Amino acid sequence: MLIRAESPADILAIDRLLKSTFDTDAEANLVMKLRENGHLTLSLVASTDDGEVIGHAMFSPVTVQGQDIGWQGLAPVAVDESYRKQGLASQLIREGFSSLVEFGYPACVVVGDPAFYSRFGFESVEKHGFTSQWQLPDGIFQIAGLVDGVLEGYDGLIEYCPEFSEL
Repeated sequence: MLIRAESPADILAIDRLLKSTFDTDAEANLVMKLRENGHLTLSLVASTDDGEVIGHAMFSPVTVQGQDIGWQGLAPVAVDESYRKQGLASQLIREGFSSLVEFGYPACVVVGDPAFYSRFGFESVEKHGFTSQWQLPDGIFQIAGLVDGVLEGYDGLIEYCPEFSEL
């Protein structure tokens, strides 16, 4: 298995994976719109030795109090059903974090299950004085500082790219 940045040849395979993973086409449509509108910061795929795309994770910019300070949002993460429960999503996220830090992106947010995402250092945004643009259950919107101290001195509204509000 190989984790790497997406290439143009992967776009249709990613689309198929997302459509087969989620109940609706919303995530697949979101990824296409983010890509088309230049709001894709990092898109990783996991592929088999034969080149079959079996996992995907995407990162896109978020703003804090309307300012672009280099923070990213993780969404979506998808793994082919026959490869789940093998740590592939975790590998995609960890590789993504490593690449984000290398590229100078110091923090990441996610909307998801705290039991899963806490293992990557995500904590509730409320703990750090942040809020979401949407009404979400407590603890679901989470943040991870990828660089020590990066969250200090910031608080307020975190917003995803406009494409997310079209879901």
